[in-house]
Amino acid sequence: MNLTEKIFPDRFSLENKTAVVTGGAGLIGKKLVLGLAQAGATVIIGEINKKKGMELEKEYVKKGLKVKWMKLDIANINSIKSLINETVKKYNKIDIWINCAYPKTSDFGDRFEDMTSESLNTNVNMHMNGYILCCQQIVEQMKKQKQGSIINFGSTYGVVGPDFSIYEGTNMTNSAAYAAIKGGIINFTRYLASFCGKHGIRVNAICPGGIFDNQLEIFVKNYEKKTVLGRMGQPEDIAGPVIFLASDAASYVTGHIFMVDGGWTAI
Repeated sequence: MNLTEKIFPDRFSLENKTAVVTGGAGLIGKKLVLGLAQAGATVIIGEINKKKGMELEKEYVKKGLKVKWMKLDIANINSIKSLINETVKKYNKIDIWINCAYPKTSDFGDRFEDMTSESLNTNVNMHMNGYILCCQQIVEQMKKQKQGSIINFGSTYGVVGPDFSIYEGTNMTNSAAYAAIKGGIINFTRYLASFCGKHGIRVNAICPGGIFDNQLEIFVKNYEKKTVLGRMGQPEDIAGPVIFLASDAASYVTGHIFMVDGGWTAI
């Protein structure tokens, strides 16, 4: 059936598609895995933490969903290659690759004045460079398939500067490395979309706003005052836009930076 002949709701279906979610057992990642699987995809939980990955696989399989945990360290090229090879061997293809992993060092939240060169280098290497390595490897597989959708996770703070006033009354701050990493991922997404278009591969970025994770009440109140919708995001708020970008409904969308921030960057 020609794509244009499909009934529109069917274009959002992910039936017969295989997806990989890096950081798949994380705060946002586990909701992405759930949403993609509920939309019909077979989903690989790419997760370095075996315990979390196995527990999530068990939970979702009980719900009748097609999910499987595979170990993945996005900073390790051999780990990336191994997951891709194993997935293709088992499922024949990878239609969707989502870079959602959030590796960071224990001092990642230090003030700019206290940031060390070692910490900066390590975080850039694990996070931004890890995304790039994942893309480099999955693009080669998707070239063979002549199709695929890659979705990178940026952030509002990869697009605009941080509002430090929302941290007043807390010991929290915003990492300079985070701004550099997410800004780099966003423009790398544009680069890769341009590079991959002739191969039928779409590349887009999702930029979430602040996601509620039991932060201090004063921070939450400060944050909510800044958003058009008056609240922080929930992990499930991110899943819908990701499903759209992964699906045939977004067949003419590439190189797009999709803000999912409750209106934070609109004002």
